[in-house]
Amino acid sequence: MIRRPFFPLGLALATAVAAALAVGVAAAQPAAQPAARADRFEGDVEAAEALARRGAHSDAAQRARRVTAAYEQQGARNSGEYNSAGRAYVLLGTGNAGAVRSALSAFDRAVKADSSNFDAQRRIGALFLDKYNAPEARASYEAVLKRAPNDVDALLGLAQVEEFEGKGTALVTARRALALAPQHAGVLAYVARLHLDAETFDSARSTAQRAIAADSSSIDAWLVLGAHAWLSGDSAAYRRALQAATGLQPQPSAFYTALAEAAGRQRRYAESVQLAQLAVRYDSSSTKALGVLGTTQLRVGQMIEGRAAVERAFALDPFNLWHKNTLDLLDKMRSFRTVSRGRFEVVAPVDDVELLALYIIPLLERAYDSLSVRYAYRAPTPVRLEFFRQHADFSVRTVGLVGLGALGVSFGSLLAMDTPNARERGTFNWGSTAWHELTHAFTLGASAHRVPRWLSEGLSVHEERRANSGWGARTTLPWILAYKNGRLRPISQLTDGFMRPRYAEETSFSYYHASLFCEWVERTKGAAALPALLMAYRDGLDTPAVMQRVLGLTMPQVDAQFDLWLTQRFSQELAAVASSAPGDSSGGTFVQTMRRAVELVDSPREAQRDSARALLERARRAFPSYAGDDGPAWYLTRVALSVHDTALALQMIEQVTDRDETAYTANKLEAELRERRGDLAGAVAALERMIWVWPYVAGDHEALAILAGKQGDHARAIRERRAVIALRPPDLTEARYELARALAAGGDIPGARRELLSILEDAPSYENAQLLLLELRKRGGGA
Repeated sequence: MIRRPFFPLGLALATAVAAALAVGVAAAQPAAQPAARADRFEGDVEAAEALARRGAHSDAAQRARRVTAAYEQQGARNSGEYNSAGRAYVLLGTGNAGAVRSALSAFDRAVKADSSNFDAQRRIGALFLDKYNAPEARASYEAVLKRAPNDVDALLGLAQVEEFEGKGTALVTARRALALAPQHAGVLAYVARLHLDAETFDSARSTAQRAIAADSSSIDAWLVLGAHAWLSGDSAAYRRALQAATGLQPQPSAFYTALAEAAGRQRRYAESVQLAQLAVRYDSSSTKALGVLGTTQLRVGQMIEGRAAVERAFALDPFNLWHKNTLDLLDKMRSFRTVSRGRFEVVAPVDDVELLALYIIPLLERAYDSLSVRYAYRAPTPVRLEFFRQHADFSVRTVGLVGLGALGVSFGSLLAMDTPNARERGTFNWGSTAWHELTHAFTLGASAHRVPRWLSEGLSVHEERRANSGWGARTTLPWILAYKNGRLRPISQLTDGFMRPRYAEETSFSYYHASLFCEWVERTKGAAALPALLMAYRDGLDTPAVMQRVLGLTMPQVDAQFDLWLTQRFSQELAAVASSAPGDSSGGTFVQTMRRAVELVDSPREAQRDSARALLERARRAFPSYAGDDGPAWYLTRVALSVHDTALALQMIEQVTDRDETAYTANKLEAELRERRGDLAGAVAALERMIWVWPYVAGDHEALAILAGKQGDHARAIRERRAVIALRPPDLTEARYELARALAAGGDIPGARRELLSILEDAPSYENAQLLLLELRKRGGGA
């Protein structure tokens, strides 16, 4: 893989860089300098920064070079001049790592010369954050706040660091700053942008308008207003914002970049590409515009064009962690293989692609046919599905950084997800994940990419449950407790459950909650109501108008009626935890019953095992939908097996495998029990479910091939024999021979012969292949 130079920054490094630059800035030492208050560089720097804000980068750079030349020749007399020199170097930092280091060195000296120069300290923080060093940026802002707790600009900088770190506290910190300075245009514009990203559009618009009222030259506020107007289709407001932004920046690259980013966040990827192309046309040296363009092109499958744009951006800013990670991943993906069949392309590491394609392409073909009928829409093909063996690689492919918690992502007709072995066995169903992501391609497309995230996710989970028995999110004890204790947001606020989670589990709870909304709509308004919601969004309506048109309900009515349905739908489960106090997450009598049962279940005394069984039955009746491996059905299975009651064991284990999509061990046990009782079809179904959890056990494929052959299901047997070969077993020749036998049994005599001849080319004396080939020749009447 090509290794790219990368330039991380740190305060220790800044000191070392300053020492290395001693020749160039020797005269800049403050020693033996007379005290001076005047800043000789400030006027030129402010003029250069004004030019840069207007997009006149060449003129800005020329002025900045005059400042840096004077600084390097004459030195700095005081903290202010060091600070101005640093600002000048920042203006020269695009594509110039040395200038960035010099800027950091100058700011560092400004602080050393005057520890109360908070502006220089904040600029250190901003420079670190701009170069993706969040820990040092945080340290810089916190150093200011330690001495000046009400420093609004430091609070704003800290909020930006928290946003970069992915914490949910950025808005809280920004609001602290706003409470101190309600008319601070910079803070208002930042808060407005956070609202826009979180899809709270009314708040975004009103806050941006407050920023402009405070300072009509706030370009950031105009960018938010422009993006809001573009997203909402308000052409008059859009023209006003564009005119204002162009007045501030005659070449409005930043304006169109902001629109492209907003379009991308709203999953309108094709339009995001067009807007980013326009931004680059206005400023071909804008690293941000190039980065947005390249990243979005990669998301829609324009791999060559996207790589070229990201490479241009990285050449201009070699500190950019997103772009470096993306380019390194693209280098890695050069070794991937592509399997194209029908409407799908599977791109995966060489060792995975044949095995995964065997299963995922037929599954997605079935999904495509089902979804295209349900939503009266056909996603553009070919649909590209990329698999990543390292979760960090999937994360980089998705957001440019490691740390993404998702299993898969959809950008429309480009899907990306982990391979099954990127996760621990028993924690991931790769079939339901792929179905989930393909559903997004349909719900996004049917709504012209206007469906809100909460509903698109809810529909995907809903379709998972429809696809296969056991797939999709199910009722859990933590979810039912969260609902009981009022910790789930109503539908009118569910976007915040995804975008601004208040606790660790809220996002996953919101997925399930949204899927239940889809179930409620379908049950109360009919199957046509769900696609009708998407069409209403496609027509440009907002959520209250969509609900009024399709459901005939206001948002308060939606919230109230859905909540009533939930209380009825989960009345048993709510009763099971009713004894827990408000806010109590202990689970009430259900958990207490389970604890007593588990203490007795392995007792050597028959009376205590009988008591355990009675307690488990009581818990199962109280919470019938509970399917975890610590639930009553699983323990009842163990109790039944201990007394050799396989009928009861099967009845109980069915409840686990029918509700838990990752129950590998339970499915394996079910397959064994069913085969032992002669239920070959049931054993096959259990083995199939196992493969969607973990397809890497050759013995599972061998067992499924044998059972399928006994049932005359030759297509399945052939697929399983190919899966064994894809796993590269120790005896590959034997595995290929078994494939030839399966092909022959399925009537594909030419295919079986080809396989046997290929085997004999590699192993001429392999007797089994010789005998089968002779038999096939006799059967076929010739060679």
